[in-house]
This record gives sequence, structure tokens and C-alpha cells, in this order.
Amino acid sequence: MRLAKYLLAPWAGVFIYTLLSVFFGPTGFSAYYQLERELQRQEANVESLRQINRELEENMSSLLYDRDTLSIFARELGYASQQERFVRIVGLGVNQKNLTSYGEFVIAAEPYHISNKTIRIIAVLTGISVIFCLITFDVLKRLKN
Repeated sequence: MRLAKYLLAPWAGVFIYTLLSVFFGPTGFSAYYQLERELQRQEANVESLRQINRELEENMSSLLYDRDTLSIFARELGYASQQERFVRIVGLGVNQKNLTSYGEFVIAAEPYHISNKTIRIIAVLTGISVIFCLITFDVLKRLKN
């Protein structure tokens, strides 16, 4: 019975290792929920890119098939037809405004987790601490007797 209590130390280490791995490890709940949030963020970005793509396709279609739209777009870029004359003021430059948004570059975030090496070190230190406590209690018990 006296030596059986020292089996508590490896069990404590295994318990701590399992607990930390399940909740905070690379494949634990914390990393899983972070990846779920990242998936939602990426899906929202893909949807906004699809919307931008639809707008650009509409613009392209109107530029290809509507001469009035093409002439308005050309004037915004600083062009004129052969029948027109316009005055260019030096120093003002060409009025080039961005007609559409081209989306944003979204980099997937790596989920934060505790490495397996760190979890193993914590588990081993827990086991050593339990052994140290048990030995200390045994020594104090013998000194008391």
C-alpha cells in the first residue's frame, strides 16, 4: 500500500497530458474553434469576392455592348473623341478614380495552440511534483512519529 500511492505520480502526469492535449493541443478544442472562426472569415471573404466579380462582369458587359458607357468611361480616363476638344490644366493630372473594389488579400491565421513538447514537459513536471509531495509527506510523517 505504501508504494502503491507512488503510482499516483505517473497517473497524474498522464491525466495532465491528456487534459492539456484535448483542450489546448494542436488538434484540441481550442484550435478547432479557432479554425471554425477562420473558416467563417474565409467564406465571408469568398462571398465578397464573388460579389465583386459579378460587378466587374456587369461593367465588362456594359463596356463591350453599350457605346455610351464606353464613352463615359473613356472620358473619366482622360480621353476624348475626334470631334471633341478639351482643355487640360497642367498640374491637375488625369482624374483616375477607382470604379470598383478589387477585394482584399486575406491570409489564413494559424491557430494558437500549446505544442506537444510543452505539454509533455508540463506533464512530466506534474508527475515529478506529485512524487516530491508524496516523499515530503512521508518524511514529515516519519519525523512526526
